[in-house]
Amino acid sequence: MKAINSTRKTVLAEKVETAMNFTRRLAGLIFTTNFKTGMALLIMPCSSVHTWFMRYAIDVVFLDRGNRILKVAQSIPPFRIGPVVRGAAKVLELPAGVCRATGTEIGDVIEFIFEE
Repeated sequence: MKAINSTRKTVLAEKVETAMNFTRRLAGLIFTTNFKTGMALLIMPCSSVHTWFMRYAIDVVFLDRGNRILKVAQSIPPFRIGPVVRGAAKVLELPAGVCRATGTEIGDVIEFIFEE
């Protein structure tokens, strides 16, 4: 699956993995050693994240049910607790710097495209 910022017409990630059960949401990116440009993790349901035990910083995009961005947290370093975002239904985690590079901001709409 791809993540596209349809407001800005930019690709956020070519390969989006999902975390939709308790165990996968809890683990998130903790056991990964790198998070390359083009990758992302979509966590559902979710309104807050942490970066405990992670090895790198991440950008975090908080989305409502319609995939509109409610908050963008850029370059959250390891061993931090992110904000709790009221109204967030899901979170898209991206490599640090992606949001800045693509101009992604509050109010933009993210589209997820499933490829065959």
